[in-house]
Amino acid sequence: MRQMDRYPFIFAIVLFLLAWMLGLPVRAQSAPLEDIHCTLVQDSQSGETLYQDGECDKRVSPASTFKVPLALIGYDAGILSDQHTPSWDYKPEFKAAKRDQKTVDPTVWERDSIVWYSREVTRRLGAEKFASYVSKFGYGNKDVSGDAGKDNGLTQSWINSSLEISPVEQTAFLRQLLAGKMPVSAKAHEMTRAILPTFPAGDWTVQGKTGSTRLGQDGKRSLGWFVGWAEKNGRRVVFARLVVDAKRTDKPKGLATRAAFLKDLPQLVK
Repeated sequence: MRQMDRYPFIFAIVLFLLAWMLGLPVRAQSAPLEDIHCTLVQDSQSGETLYQDGECDKRVSPASTFKVPLALIGYDAGILSDQHTPSWDYKPEFKAAKRDQKTVDPTVWERDSIVWYSREVTRRLGAEKFASYVSKFGYGNKDVSGDAGKDNGLTQSWINSSLEISPVEQTAFLRQLLAGKMPVSAKAHEMTRAILPTFPAGDWTVQGKTGSTRLGQDGKRSLGWFVGWAEKNGRRVVFARLVVDAKRTDKPKGLATRAAFLKDLPQLVK
């Protein structure tokens, strides 16, 4: 190796050692830099894998799929009451996109994926209870600390931040939700299942939640989730589809991920 070639390598080591000596956080990235694609379909009762394609054990940000466990938390804690209560008005300090500047209830929250409503739920819950619920759920890596040094875990941890989950963990969580075995009230289970949006997919009736964000500090990697369950003729399956790549789209990637899965499902599971 030529001497000049060593400089970048030596410089990287020096930076790492300085960060370590100064106590600065050096967080490992759970997801690799390459593209991630996974489609996982399992029987909701037995857990038998009916279809699997791609890497399904890589953890990434849950993005708005976190609204599913957050609904369980909100109902169990008494912050949410039913499908349409509470109904909260938008406030300018929420600084939301124009489409989200409206009055929102739990059903609209899940349907339109309203981030400011999620943050109002977690603010009312408080950091200690929030972390306790996520830990009890065993949700992904259970890390709700948020961005390093920003003290924003209560409002940001599930969006391109500290909290991460894999497709395999998503379907395991969904199976527990459908079986009524999460450590929350029966009402919380019932109401969460009731407010998730419903979609047709051939002969299947699908309930699920999308998730969209951009990963990393540069935001160059687009993430799209669609997770939920589907029923047909008394049969029920849970599913998770994840797409992470460098393709930029005008619309949230979760919407395209959902559309593709709804089209594919009838061929994936007969």
